[in-house]
Amino acid sequence: MSEQNSNGPSPADGDWQRQTLEKLAFSALKEQRRARHWSIFFKSLTFIYLFILLFYALDWMGEGSGSGLNHTALIDIQGVIGDQSEVNADDVVASLQSAFDNKRTKGVILRINSPGGSPVQAGIINDEIKRQRKLHPNVPIYAVVEDMCASGGYYIAVAADRIYVDKASIVGSIGVLMDGFGFTEAMKKLGVERRLLTAGENKGMLDPFSPLKPKEKAYAQQMLDQIHQQFISVVREGRGSRLKEEENPDIFSGLFWTGETSIKMGLADALGNTEFVARDVIKEDNIVDFTVHESLADRFARRFGTSMSSALLSKFTGLTGLR
Repeated sequence: MSEQNSNGPSPADGDWQRQTLEKLAFSALKEQRRARHWSIFFKSLTFIYLFILLFYALDWMGEGSGSGLNHTALIDIQGVIGDQSEVNADDVVASLQSAFDNKRTKGVILRINSPGGSPVQAGIINDEIKRQRKLHPNVPIYAVVEDMCASGGYYIAVAADRIYVDKASIVGSIGVLMDGFGFTEAMKKLGVERRLLTAGENKGMLDPFSPLKPKEKAYAQQMLDQIHQQFISVVREGRGSRLKEEENPDIFSGLFWTGETSIKMGLADALGNTEFVARDVIKEDNIVDFTVHESLADRFARRFGTSMSSALLSKFTGLTGLR
């Protein structure tokens, strides 16, 4: 026995080594299988997560495209109209283009609730509505007034094929204004002297700390009258023979009326809300919102940038506001 042990390993030693190798091999295979299972598990989770994201993305895009179904396109015009306001020409024009370019759009509704604002922004939107009507003559566009459609809001509405109102809506205010304050009397009482230096005879025109000159007032009034005439022309073009001017001499005076009265005056066409127009006029009650909404971050960045620019400009040029 001692000679056999000295010459090499015994059969028992070989069995032990083989068993150990087999255990190590099986253990490695188990570890590989376990790792593969976990890999499949995490890959499946990732796939499910990406699928969910894709589902929501397609659902979101589908909402903007009517989910492949015929629909009435809705565009909201809610609030004051201005370059830095929630209602601005860039967003509304983008909304109009998206709504009209969609092949499933059977009609467009402008849902308006606005006291007015910038005549420039309203004019740009009015022009785009007329352009889209020419490009898509078979797609009607209607304005539906909620609480208010005044001044710049009405400037937009008259570009539509028809205007629907609630009987208690406020409609009209076809006019233009420029407002401000004068502090000259208060400065006299306080003993404050205004020292204004300008290069240019009229550079300090309408300065609130200087007396209002008749020449300045006349010039500003002439400019307001010109813009007012532009507004009147747009209303006459949009409303045509429906407008009863002879019976209502105050129609362009800046007054406003209830929706019920505005129909009698030809400022609006009929009573009706968004659902009614979609269902009974356009004949498509599937309503899809095409309103472009600016993100809070974009809005803050734009307003901050504009306020900084305005501050610098006013510091160096003395610019005043016009509304």
